[in-house]
Amino acid sequence: MARPGFIALLVGASLALLVVLQLFANAGLHETSSRFDFHPLRETRAGTDDDNVFLLGVGKADITGPVVEVGLNGYADLSQVGTGLRQRIFSRAFIIADPDDTDNTIVYLIVDAQSGDTAVRHGVLQGLAALGGEYARYGEHNIALSGTHAHSGPGAWMNYLLPQIPTKGFDKQSYQALVDGVLLSIKRAHESLTPGRLTHGTTEITDGNANRSPYSYLANPEEERNQYQYNTDKTMTMLRFDRTSDSKTTAVLTFFSVHGTSLYENNTLTAGDNKGVAAWLYERSVANDTRFADDFVAGFSQSSVGDTTPNVLGAYCEDTGLPCRFEDSTCNGKTELCRGRGPYFQENDYGAKSCFEMGRRQYSAAKDLYEQLDSKGTQIVGSSSVASYHVYHDFTNYTFPSPFNSSTLKTCYAALGFNFAAGTTDGPGQFDFTQNSTGPAEENPLWYVARAFIHQPSAEQQACQAPKEILLDAGAVTLPYAWAPNIVDIQGFRVGQLLFIISPSEVTTMSGRRWKSAILNASTEVLGIEDPLVVLGSPANTYAHYLTTEEEYGVQRYEGASTLYGPSELAGYVNLTLTYLPYLGSSSDVSKLAPIPAGPNPPINTNNSLSFITGVVYDGAASDQSFGDVLSTSPNVTYGRGDTIDATFVGANPRNNLHQESTFAAVEFLDTSSGSWKTVRTDADWNLIYMWNRTNTVLGYSNATIAWQIEDDYYEIGNPNPVQSGSYRLHYYGDSKSVGGDITSFEGVTGAFTVSV
Repeated sequence: MARPGFIALLVGASLALLVVLQLFANAGLHETSSRFDFHPLRETRAGTDDDNVFLLGVGKADITGPVVEVGLNGYADLSQVGTGLRQRIFSRAFIIADPDDTDNTIVYLIVDAQSGDTAVRHGVLQGLAALGGEYARYGEHNIALSGTHAHSGPGAWMNYLLPQIPTKGFDKQSYQALVDGVLLSIKRAHESLTPGRLTHGTTEITDGNANRSPYSYLANPEEERNQYQYNTDKTMTMLRFDRTSDSKTTAVLTFFSVHGTSLYENNTLTAGDNKGVAAWLYERSVANDTRFADDFVAGFSQSSVGDTTPNVLGAYCEDTGLPCRFEDSTCNGKTELCRGRGPYFQENDYGAKSCFEMGRRQYSAAKDLYEQLDSKGTQIVGSSSVASYHVYHDFTNYTFPSPFNSSTLKTCYAALGFNFAAGTTDGPGQFDFTQNSTGPAEENPLWYVARAFIHQPSAEQQACQAPKEILLDAGAVTLPYAWAPNIVDIQGFRVGQLLFIISPSEVTTMSGRRWKSAILNASTEVLGIEDPLVVLGSPANTYAHYLTTEEEYGVQRYEGASTLYGPSELAGYVNLTLTYLPYLGSSSDVSKLAPIPAGPNPPINTNNSLSFITGVVYDGAASDQSFGDVLSTSPNVTYGRGDTIDATFVGANPRNNLHQESTFAAVEFLDTSSGSWKTVRTDADWNLIYMWNRTNTVLGYSNATIAWQIEDDYYEIGNPNPVQSGSYRLHYYGDSKSVGGDITSFEGVTGAFTVSV
């Protein structure tokens, strides 16, 4: 999670705590429930003696929440409040099961959001438990909820107070949109379960990421660094799902490491960032390809994301144009002007074209890799070896033998360092904080006063977290409820010779390499796998900030300062993963092991979280206007590729109806053969933008603007239905709220305009 200006948040944190405590007694509690009614499904079993045939299911569903008047999640910038929608966001579910024993099942979920999170995962588990029947096979042990780490989706759904502060608390509607969408994606995946085969392969994307903290990376031992060509993981791993009945591909699941920070912190339009672009491009590209199923799903999972950036041209000072200072990413001692540059950084578009390009690079690599799998892929075998484990573990004071040497180590309760407030080159901080130094901050004693007001770290805690200088001793604060997680998910999956590491933290490149290496080395001895394969998915389940190596931690740039549990956090994760690795063995071997301890349950704050987000009161329109009336539109001329046409309507607040599985906006094409209008673009498409603006708060007036950036050759990549010459119009779908609270749907349509290509 990038933190530009997070310290601006901290400035108010001391005061906010007082306000929170004063208002807590009067704050409304948020009861949660699912809006979907599920029905029992037919039993889906497919026994087979073929050891490389699994039971596979994939599903996709809309998770787009309130796109206006709610803060976006990721940059922790109070001013980044949603104003509309560039691209709908989704949950994608991938189910793999033993066809002869469907209790041996895993569910890997990818949501176009900042991360997986304790509250959302808990809501999903509640929803599945309520369904019962066949859904009883899905539970705590075998569901991994991962996020693409996009910094451009609605927030206010996270479990702990600290990440809630930038979004003014918790919002029931935003939370429920995620929970409902994830549940629907699982339902669709479950309904699609069918025998199929899995193929594994890898490729490199050399221009797909860069290291935003190379100074920290260089702190790792030279002999270790010399084992690798790059200072980021350039490997994309793909798992292809092919059903046996007709050999059609139902899904691809990829893993690649790059931050979801292509869109800048001044972007206020909801989108899936670069991985959302990659998935959308892939899914639309196969529409007319007979090798793919009609409901094909493309998953682009995050991996060792911690120190990666999509701003691959490097970090430069905005005032001088020179590279930022290597050690601490500053310009004349300040962080604010040091920013990473994406491929199209000169475009004045909030990072949109750079975002599309970084998504295109992942999409293109995945398409090329798909074509290679038949000749160079590895078949996953061992359908009877589908297994999972999950345990909650308290990192407050975990003492354990190091998995790397003979020492004894311990972790600490959660804390964030001064350099956490410095932000990153993807989103710089403010005031006097810099990465790799507490220098200027140490000269301002007010930060220490603010720290003491929130919670003064003990000498033991400071020693445990050293060399981190603690700014927020967040794990010790529980008023009005927990500020940060001390209890995290430890989880692993197995599918044949493929092992999944599920990390709650953003893993840096070298941390991921050490973790995967430890599992690879142990899996042959412990599980008897001759040629094991390992993937790492993060951030998943509980969002636990960052995970660095001990050496990177010692440098205390942003990533080290954001490693919650001290310098031994990585060793703790690896030790626990190795401890529970035997539970991914055969059923007969696992039956001989002691049951996995449940561990302490994390607090669930969905029903006691504070919220200072005002709901929709009512919508109004002037006496001479009606909802949906066209207020203005582009001139009635002929448009071509690269042109933008827009229209503004008398609008209403889109929080009245999220239009999940639907759209706020459409481009329609006149079919001259039938005389009917056909929808050719919706707000799920990158080039159709929906924007909303409040014009009078007292009277409830607002406008909605739809803008279509007519695709040129660059944006038409992979499009099976490219723009063609003819007549088009823009169509707006809205919902107004009366003073009495009634919601009424309405529509607005422009006149026809001509496009010539």
